[in-house]
Amino acid sequence: MPDPDRLVHIVDDVPELTGVTELAMVLVLDGFLDAGSAAAIAARHLVEQSGGGRVVATFEVDEFHDYRARRPAMSFVRDHYEQYDAPRLVVRLLADAGGTPFLLMHGPEPDNKWEAFAAAVRHVVERLGVTRVIGMGAVPMAVPHTRPIAVTHHANNPELLAADSPWRGELRIPSSAQALLEVRLGETGHDAMGFVAHIPHYLAQLEYPEASVSLLEQVERGGRLVVDLSSLREAARARDEEIASYLAANTEVLEVVQALEQQYDAFARAEQEGDSLLADDEPIPTGEEIGRQFEQFLAGLDGPESES
Repeated sequence: MPDPDRLVHIVDDVPELTGVTELAMVLVLDGFLDAGSAAAIAARHLVEQSGGGRVVATFEVDEFHDYRARRPAMSFVRDHYEQYDAPRLVVRLLADAGGTPFLLMHGPEPDNKWEAFAAAVRHVVERLGVTRVIGMGAVPMAVPHTRPIAVTHHANNPELLAADSPWRGELRIPSSAQALLEVRLGETGHDAMGFVAHIPHYLAQLEYPEASVSLLEQVERGGRLVVDLSSLREAARARDEEIASYLAANTEVLEVVQALEQQYDAFARAEQEGDSLLADDEPIPTGEEIGRQFEQFLAGLDGPESES
């Protein structure tokens, strides 16, 4: 396995961390686990709230990134190329609203060498004295946007869990570098936990700041941090108004959302009463019907009509 010192460069002196006994590192990897860009928006908000902070560790992205699968953007200006947006995977030193320091690791999810990546992150954790890693993510689910956002809690240490899991038994799911990292950190005695927001699947391709608020509320509790969420809540309200306006003018789409609401409420009642989740036979649209309606939905929200 490659030497971690070759994969990540950590600054030698971080005086802001002197005497800090508890240090959280929030983790957001762009790509696979971010429906509605919920985690990316949350990470951007943390950076903005701290005035950008400063980079204290930089990963060698060339070791992990597949440039042909995810080609970085660049500009062509009349007769020449410029402004190449090189991918960056970094750790920033930030501070919360109360001045408590914490770290944010963000950037593209590695395409390869996940084990080497996990070893490099462990190197950062041990060098900088991180006591808890907190991941954020989001997945599309068949849930309506008019109901509270559910969040799945997970951790490599049961003592870190603050809520019961809604899942029963074992689920086989596609892995991610972020999930593997939690496993590997646990094997070496480092606490790691995370939160995954459930995003309405018809909004998965849009920015959905409401879920970002939910994720950061969990990060506040898990990392013992204080985050000013006022501007993010305002963005969430604006997005909700856009969606409500569109649904009011498109009854066919509204009917699909109402069917999801009926399904969601039936599941909630069955869970409270301890009955089968299939107890109430509510009519719901097929996946094909939902897909057709929400192709129009997404186009409507991002199109000229919504801007006017």
